[in-house]
Amino acid sequence: MNDQDWLAERFEQNRGHLRAVAYRMLGSLSEADDAIQETWLRLGRSDTSTIDHLGGWLTTVVARICLDMLRSRTSRREESLDTEIVEPPAKTATPDPEQEAVLADSVGLALLVVLDRLSPAERLAFVLHDLFAVPFDEIARIVGRTEEATRQLASRARRRVQGGGRVPDAELHQQRDVVDKFLVALRAGDFEGLVAVLDPDVLVHIDEAAAAPGAAREIRGAASWAKNAIAFSRGARFVRPVLVDGTVGAVLAPQGHLSRVLRLTIKEGRIREVEIIGDSARLQELDLAVLEN
Repeated sequence: MNDQDWLAERFEQNRGHLRAVAYRMLGSLSEADDAIQETWLRLGRSDTSTIDHLGGWLTTVVARICLDMLRSRTSRREESLDTEIVEPPAKTATPDPEQEAVLADSVGLALLVVLDRLSPAERLAFVLHDLFAVPFDEIARIVGRTEEATRQLASRARRRVQGGGRVPDAELHQQRDVVDKFLVALRAGDFEGLVAVLDPDVLVHIDEAAAAPGAAREIRGAASWAKNAIAFSRGARFVRPVLVDGTVGAVLAPQGHLSRVLRLTIKEGRIREVEIIGDSARLQELDLAVLEN
């Protein structure tokens, strides 16, 4: 086996780990694969005799590439706002949507949604340290900050990911139980199960961006909304419970990309009011956090 073959074999041994890091950083399978390809190219241009630990070197390189991609993505968003372009930049086409859906589900759709709210440096610090146990001194070199500043990045990210715990744990547990029952019934198309967790006079508000063309923007009554909800139950596989502004709600996030937020008012074990938000500006204003299992 020549040196090139040996290097290719070692790279393939690390590919799964690199993909896991890149996907959590970028939230896109195609972009993650692009980052891995660029990592391989950089390895080919490097003097491998100076690399003591190839796995660590590859993790550092793919993290730097992902950081640059995130910063470029953020810059494009800011330019779009400056020039009043409403549509977001087009995402790179995903070669296998089903594979990405499976991967997003294994990572955690809600986690991907919340990670997307972090700055590039916060996201890198959290992903590398909290999810992959990379030491802070190594992360500091990647983001170009002191070790203490990097710890603060991860801490700030951790607080945003986990939420502020504004509601007592017992109340959150009760809310989570109601939302879980709602989602189980929704995914099963179970009309009676939905009605059981809805207040008989539940009021549902749907903003313009979330409403289907010609559909009502306001629905009252458990039976009425249960029928409407079941009609859209095929997308329920992409709905996950999250903390929305400190209380339990849900997000619709196909492949980890936020599409809708359901802000719920839960009283006495039933959903009393629902606000379905699809407007991109309003979505960005919401405080979303991951719920512990």
